[in-house]
Amino acid sequence: MSENFVIPIHAQGFFAVCSDGTVHQVVTFDYYDPDQYYAELEEEGRLEEELEAMAARMQSFLDEEVVRINGRRVRPTVEMVDLVYRGSRTRPSVTFVIMFRGRLAPGLNRYENEYESEVVEYDYEVYWSLPPGARVVEVELDGVVDVIDGRIVVARVARGERVRGREVIAFEL
Repeated sequence: MSENFVIPIHAQGFFAVCSDGTVHQVVTFDYYDPDQYYAELEEEGRLEEELEAMAARMQSFLDEEVVRINGRRVRPTVEMVDLVYRGSRTRPSVTFVIMFRGRLAPGLNRYENEYESEVVEYDYEVYWSLPPGARVVEVELDGVVDVIDGRIVVARVARGERVRGREVIAFEL
């Protein structure tokens, strides 16, 4: 058995922006694992080692991105990774808790992220929740984008879609 037979099927990312500039990010990847690769690792007592490797790979991806808040580069950091099964050992989900922090100011603030453009292998959604009183003034995200109540941004990206490798959310505080 190999990790190569684990198939990504869906992902969701949640970003909660605090008024002090801290961004709490939770990203969950859902997989189809017909050979129960992760369950076997767990039975063999090797799952923790695999999770540490996953965290390192995710950190490597994050390190390749250029994330800026108000023009200053910030460094997202993996704080935790966990694996659970959604109803079956063939349906693992891996969740990463990621944090970064920038300086927000009264008035206009801008989040930017640059990364490699790619064709998406699975559907995913991204949810941004800005601080109370914030108001979104500009959004550049791929997929179908909605702004709800002026401060919550939802983007839905479909499998097979090409993402540009650039994101912008500008908002007023």
